[in-house]
Amino acid sequence: MLRSHRPALTAGCAIAIAALTLTGIPALAAIPAAGPGPTAGARTGVPTEVPAEMLDSMRRDLGLTAEEAKARITNEYRAGTAAPALRRSLGTAFGGAWVTGKTAELTVATTDQARHGTITAAGAKAVTVSHSLDDLTTAKAALDRTAERRAPTAVAASVWYVDVKSNSVVVQSADPAKASDFVAASGVERDVVRIVESAEEPHPLYDVRGGEAYYINGTARCSIGFSVTKDAQGGFVTAGHCGQAGATTTGVNRVAQGTFQGSRFPGNDYAWVAVSDEWAPGPVVLGPGGAAVTVAGSQQAPVGSSVCRSGSTTGWHCGTIEQLDTSVRYTEGLVSGLSRTTVCAEPGDSGGSYISGSQAQGITSGGSGNCTAGGTTYFQPVNPILEAYGLALKTG
Repeated sequence: MLRSHRPALTAGCAIAIAALTLTGIPALAAIPAAGPGPTAGARTGVPTEVPAEMLDSMRRDLGLTAEEAKARITNEYRAGTAAPALRRSLGTAFGGAWVTGKTAELTVATTDQARHGTITAAGAKAVTVSHSLDDLTTAKAALDRTAERRAPTAVAASVWYVDVKSNSVVVQSADPAKASDFVAASGVERDVVRIVESAEEPHPLYDVRGGEAYYINGTARCSIGFSVTKDAQGGFVTAGHCGQAGATTTGVNRVAQGTFQGSRFPGNDYAWVAVSDEWAPGPVVLGPGGAAVTVAGSQQAPVGSSVCRSGSTTGWHCGTIEQLDTSVRYTEGLVSGLSRTTVCAEPGDSGGSYISGSQAQGITSGGSGNCTAGGTTYFQPVNPILEAYGLALKTG
């Protein structure tokens, strides 16, 4: 958990850290391997242009040319549409989906080799795996339940997640032997789990445009996630560890701003703040150099997609989505349903925005490392926050 306090206060708070005869499956075969980038119009939902600042950041952080970045964003968006359709078609034989490479090629896993034709006809690469996504999700849920019953020190694992690319549930721990005991206690079949030795110890990131600073009760600093509305009330979503319901906020200019209406942490890591009439929530996220990046929707990006983060401490950084449905054991308790990324962050970035192209992905929960040496961060997906509180995302 990454949160930040004013210099006069004690430092501390940290990252709180998806046969052409089939219907309903968009074909991906027409996606360019590389090229000039998004050209489709609004009817397709594919973004028509990418901000220059985002292209610069993707070149810097992902090693892509501007043309490669444009093509990748287009392909990732289309893959994000095709993967859910293939999941519905494959049913219990679906083993997960991810994109790879500079052109974001979509791969779809299945436990039934006879279903390869369904996948390739939709323009994706097919692989056969041993475990369905349902099996992996069930196994991870068993680990979650075991962690909730045990004291944090008895869990001996810092992070665990469904890793569709390795077709396993990965458990990270500094003590693999004790982590094995944790897995055994959950009753999960050992062949479903892969234990990885890791010194990573995520901590929450504490700290109305996405990525901008705000202050809680005049002390701790966090970052705004995305602007939202609830009926006629405007506000924003942020990390739950940043404040409890009833806590007051001031903006980056220290002007009275709003009040936390709901907050959940641990378990999940989300909250929403209602702002006063003096504040006008906008459908933007602060990009590099303070440039505005417009938010157009909240379609979930598949594993392997590029994603950029905006926060009030370190600004704008990009990386990739490594896994979805990750569980993290913070000192304060278990948080489930997070997405794991290669984006860096530091204290005060908590609550800030994660966006892929123009699609909102989530808000910063926690992580490890920093933006000098690099690190791993976790975000709380935005759609569950909107659903939990009946919020509407502000889009442009």
